[in-house]
Amino acid sequence: MVQASQFWNNIAEKYSKQPIADDAAYQKKLQVAREYFQPNMKVLEFGCGTGSTAIAHAPYVHHIRAIDFSSNMIEIAQAKADAQNIQNVTFEPASIDEVSVPDRTYDAVLGLNVVHLLENKEEIIAKVHNMLQPGGLFITSTVCLGDTMAWFKLIAPVGKFLGLFPSVQVFTIQDLDKSLTDAGFAIDYQWQPDDYKSPIGNAKIVFIVAKKAE
Repeated sequence: MVQASQFWNNIAEKYSKQPIADDAAYQKKLQVAREYFQPNMKVLEFGCGTGSTAIAHAPYVHHIRAIDFSSNMIEIAQAKADAQNIQNVTFEPASIDEVSVPDRTYDAVLGLNVVHLLENKEEIIAKVHNMLQPGGLFITSTVCLGDTMAWFKLIAPVGKFLGLFPSVQVFTIQDLDKSLTDAGFAIDYQWQPDDYKSPIGNAKIVFIVAKKAE
């Protein structure tokens, strides 16, 4: 955990200045999420990075708690929120592993571009399921290297050891679907951009809205 947070702390400033890899796909994901949002919703976003998505969604929900284990990312996110006078997003340095909340606390949980970085994917998905109200939503955009870059699992440990990139898990879209349904979710919406411009080779990304039973 310390090694991972240090990696993201080191690149936070550079990361915040990078353009969105595929803005058209990003805008569609924002739009789809907003079709599910209601003004009274309480939302958690984990792995929020520099806060752009939480800030973009803030007008559409009651409150967003946005967490990231990189304190430098959170500082940048808070500065953005302050500059835009965003009052209903709370940024805090924390990991999804250590956050403890009562069951059925949130109406929606966002995990965007982060699930493939979790070493305990199934455990966290189950934790998210418990956090949600009946009918609650888990919205995730996830890189699935197993469909086109299964060989990456051979170099991932080396890259992590050398500090070249963080821990990256290799699984397929089918694997992710199964992890979600095994945890008790139903897939309500699933979309793959045909011409997604991935920052990781020809990796595929899938955007999913998973729903907890009513």
